[in-house]
This record gives sequence, C-alpha cells and structure tokens, in this order.
Amino acid sequence: MKVNKVLVIGVGLIGGSFAKGLRKRQLVEEVVGFGFHPEKLQKAVELGVLDRYETHLPTAVAEADLIMLAVPLGAMSSLLEEMNPYLRPETILTDAGSAKCSVIEAVKSVFGHLPSSFVAGHPIAGKESSGVEAADGNLFVKHRVILTPTEETDAKAIQAVKQLWQGLGACVSEMSPAYHDEVLAATSHLPHLLAFNLVDLLNEHEALGNVFQYTAGGFRDFTRIASSDATMWRDIAVNNREAIVKWLKNYRDSLDGMIELVEDKRGDQLFELFQAAKEARDLHIVQRGKELQDCDFE
Repeated sequence: MKVNKVLVIGVGLIGGSFAKGLRKRQLVEEVVGFGFHPEKLQKAVELGVLDRYETHLPTAVAEADLIMLAVPLGAMSSLLEEMNPYLRPETILTDAGSAKCSVIEAVKSVFGHLPSSFVAGHPIAGKESSGVEAADGNLFVKHRVILTPTEETDAKAIQAVKQLWQGLGACVSEMSPAYHDEVLAATSHLPHLLAFNLVDLLNEHEALGNVFQYTAGGFRDFTRIASSDATMWRDIAVNNREAIVKWLKNYRDSLDGMIELVEDKRGDQLFELFQAAKEARDLHIVQRGKELQDCDFE
C-alpha cells in the first residue's frame, strides 16, 4: 500500500514526533495535522512538525492515505465515531495508544467489526514533557514500536505501518494485544503509577514539610516520570485497569515481604534480594541495548 498523505490527529509529543520525523526524512509527500485548536496547529507548522493542518474533520479524513490516532485513550471512541462516515475503506488507520485491547474494542464497537486496514500500535518512547513544542523527529530512533495486529488485519497494511516506523529509526516487533497490555502494565504502567504515588505521598507531608529541597539524583531519577501528562495516564490506568491492578497487588505483596525483612533486620536476605535485582537489571538492560543495536531498522 502506497502512503502519500498522512493525517495525524493529536499533534502532541508522540503525534508531533511521528509527523516531524516523517517530514524530516521525507518518507511521505505530505503530513497534515488535525485538531480543535488552530493556534496550536499553526505552531506545529511553524516548528516544522506539519506541512499544513485542517480543522474540518471530514475533509482531513477523506483525503488521507494513513491516519495516526495519537489522542488520549479516553477520547478514542468519540473520535472514531466522528471519523466513521468519512473514512475510505482503503485508508490505513493506526494508533499510538498504550493499552491495545481497549483501542481494539473501541474500533470494533464503532465500526461493528475490525477493519482490515486497522493496525494497532504503540511506540515505546517518550519524554516527561508534553505538547507539540516537545516534538522530536528523532524520538523513535533505536526505540521499540510494538504492533498488535489481529486475524482481521491486512498484511499489506501491517507492512505499510511497519515501514514508516522503521523509516523513523524504530525497531518494530509484533505481539498479541492481550500480551502487550500485560507486559506494559508491569514494565511501564506500574512504574508510572508508583512514581505518581510517591511524589503525592511526600508532597508537603505533615511530618516532612517541603522535603523536595533535600532530594538528590536517585529521587529525581525515580520520580522523573511523575512529570508525565496526567490526562494520558489517567486514561491508561482506566483502560488497562485489570492488568494494572494485578501488578499493583503483586507489588504490594512483594513490598510487604520487604517490610518484614527490614523490620526483622534480616540483612543477609536483603542483600540477596538487592544483589539479584542488580544483576537482573544489569543483564537485561545490556541485552536490550544489544537487541536494539542489532535490529533491522531498514
């Protein structure tokens, strides 16, 4: 499937970086943005993120060869309903949502089936900053992008989406939507919720006052992701709630065990836990770097 005109709906960090990367590498003929705030879209044009923008959804959708949905998960269903009357059957539809089962269910609910041209996806990349000003055309270079096609997904549509991501320097892999949501709940969603919770716990705590003036690098590293967009993470927590709750409970059980070790001064067992965690992290982070280095980016 040839992709000449790409429409990006949601020109923030992820959508904007996708758009800017396509333009920078001249992977398509035209990148158009859609939104309800013309001043923000104009800013995106000025920053070189978009070629132009549309504020009339029917026109924007009808002209596109590929549409990237880079909106919060909570906005997905209503947006799909608005798009439905104007979407051409051959137009490839993809997304960047962090919870795939909920997006797939939204598509199925709106269209009554899963269109063969729909390719669910999720780039594993980001920053703590948000908005089009943070858009980076190199954001996805040597980062993983996960596609979660279903049995209904057309192979040519998958290949077209895959080639665009590879053109942006990403390492593309595929997995089932359910496995994606389970893995991301444990490795991404759980850490974000823990960071949010820790900062909220310590913020002006009555026993500590303004404790943040005393924090060092370790605290900043651990809580950096608590600066992420609150709307996006609210939607992720709600839309992937079953897997997230499961891993929050697993973490709670593990934390209870650590509390007992500390209370009982069981230093040897604490050392074993810390050492095993250090070795596992060191091994797998190095291995992940090698996998991305060896990935076929072409």
